[in-house]
Amino acid sequence: MYPALSTEDAFARYEAIRARLPGFKRQDISIASYCEALAPAPQKSVKAPDLGALADQFDVFVFDAFGVLNIGEAPIAGARARIDALRTMGKRLFVLTNAASYTMDQTIKKFQMLGFDFSPEELISSRNVCEQHLSAFDQVAHWGVIGSEDYHPGQLSVANSQLDVNGADYDQVDGFLFLSSSGWSRMKQTMLLHSLAANPRPVVVANPDLVAPREDGLSLEPGFFAHHLQDALPNLSIHFHGKPYDSVYQYIHARLGEEPAIDRGRIAMLGDTLHTDILGAQACGWTGILVSDHGLFKGHDLHTYIASSGIVPDYIIPSI
Repeated sequence: MYPALSTEDAFARYEAIRARLPGFKRQDISIASYCEALAPAPQKSVKAPDLGALADQFDVFVFDAFGVLNIGEAPIAGARARIDALRTMGKRLFVLTNAASYTMDQTIKKFQMLGFDFSPEELISSRNVCEQHLSAFDQVAHWGVIGSEDYHPGQLSVANSQLDVNGADYDQVDGFLFLSSSGWSRMKQTMLLHSLAANPRPVVVANPDLVAPREDGLSLEPGFFAHHLQDALPNLSIHFHGKPYDSVYQYIHARLGEEPAIDRGRIAMLGDTLHTDILGAQACGWTGILVSDHGLFKGHDLHTYIASSGIVPDYIIPSI
């Protein structure tokens, strides 16, 4: 088993992989190719009591899930009322989640159980976006999938099988798709690493998060294991879908359409992390609003992390 990470540990690890994230060297990243104008990060965050105080400034609101709308299986108090108020104002709403363990049907049911009324068109899953890009890998005839315990190959439209503890299976597939770290272990990670070292193949990651806030602490997510692979095999081809990488933002831009044109500065991303929610939003010209009281930085001196990383949210609110 891998040791659990604290907020300090997770932040240090995000900083250690910073050069691989959008916005570090803008001339080297694909996000620059579709963002006509990259808005510079603000010099100082503006504090507001809640999202209601900012609502008039934005036309579109994109919500992270964990730490913004819910913690684990419980909705955050007042979140549903805020969503209802924004709908009444005529705002466009999306949820952008990196929770790639879930199919789209499972994602819809999850938010219904939490008491939200988001339509399927408003729910943007990094897994769903990732699946739409798998056809680009012509060289992959059969995928090895790292999925949750209830995953089955019929959930994908491409030929695949789930990887478990048989090392020979890792050598037989043409590429790897990382959906979930549930049940993933040091032994399985070692088998994957050895197989890739002997025969490099594409690795596609549908959840770039290193950690996620749960009721009992921070869970290790697929991004943690993918960057471990990249550390060991620097030339390995790893493709990420999900915040802060560009494909999920392009997907939302496509949903919004071109007519009438949307001012990207009037698209607000609500999230609880600096290196995923805020960095990704600002890299494509959106406004980044950090929610401080429920997610990764709950109970911590947020300004220390902002100063250390240089990732400065446009606004900070305790809760939506």
